[in-house]
Amino acid sequence: MLSECLIKVLYAHRLSFRTLVRKYDCDLCYTPMIVAADFVRSAKARDSEFTTNQGDCPLIVQFAANDARLLSDAARIVCPYANGIDINCGCPQRWALAEGYGACLINKPELVRDMVKQVRNQVENPRFSVSIKIRIHDDLTRTVDLCRKAEATGVSWITVHGRTVEERHQPVHYEAIKIIKESMSIPIVANGDIRSLKEAENVWHTTGTDGVMVARGLLANPAMFAGYEETPLKCIWDWVDIALELGTPYMCFHQHLMYMMEKITSRQEKRIFNALSSTSAVLDYLTDHYGIDGLELFSFFNETMEGHILVLL
Repeated sequence: MLSECLIKVLYAHRLSFRTLVRKYDCDLCYTPMIVAADFVRSAKARDSEFTTNQGDCPLIVQFAANDARLLSDAARIVCPYANGIDINCGCPQRWALAEGYGACLINKPELVRDMVKQVRNQVENPRFSVSIKIRIHDDLTRTVDLCRKAEATGVSWITVHGRTVEERHQPVHYEAIKIIKESMSIPIVANGDIRSLKEAENVWHTTGTDGVMVARGLLANPAMFAGYEETPLKCIWDWVDIALELGTPYMCFHQHLMYMMEKITSRQEKRIFNALSSTSAVLDYLTDHYGIDGLELFSFFNETMEGHILVLL
């Protein structure tokens, strides 16, 4: 799945936004982090947390897990609909750490090994990938040791966010990612504070990694990987089409537009747009300011609403 060219990866978004970035040269998409235990035990959780369709490929389903059996059960459920799973070993949020998920796993290499092994043993498809996403330790030798143990267990690739668990807005340690890459034989993906294609290429060259993963940078500019410095109007139009077709909830639909239009709207325009409270109001605003035909979009929405979404039951 990964090669010697720059692989451009979107981190942690739902189907509608994944569909958008795939139109603009994103190679690989991850789902948001899903708690494996809830996913296995609850049909409601599966319905709400995982939605895909035939065009949503390649796709990695990202799990929060601390139990090898539950993770392997979750992997078997999504295997027919995805290309692999990723174990989140990098989330620094307090709730995740308190539950034994996320970044605390970088200090539990044996548990990571057991989870990877169990998935490998339970999922029959040999092409199904099992990857991990990590943060670095203050002592980088511990991170290299963790990665080597994961590689020996059969992990497909490792994504490295170049900050420690405690760091939030400090500069990313790209040199640390480079050292990890030089210590490994499997592909390594770099992550952290990448906000343009030029920055992605610089990080790729600096670290020598096989790819780069972007989250916030693509929120502001979903066309970033296609070389756009700011969100083009066509991308905004594409988002409206996709969001309406896939029945995206209003809050998500509006929030993404707020991110996309950040650099192309004045402060006064932001105040007006951000206060809008309905799809019809948003379409009216876009029609008035950017020439999008709201009535045509509503007609398109009504005609194509059904039959496009595959929900895992």
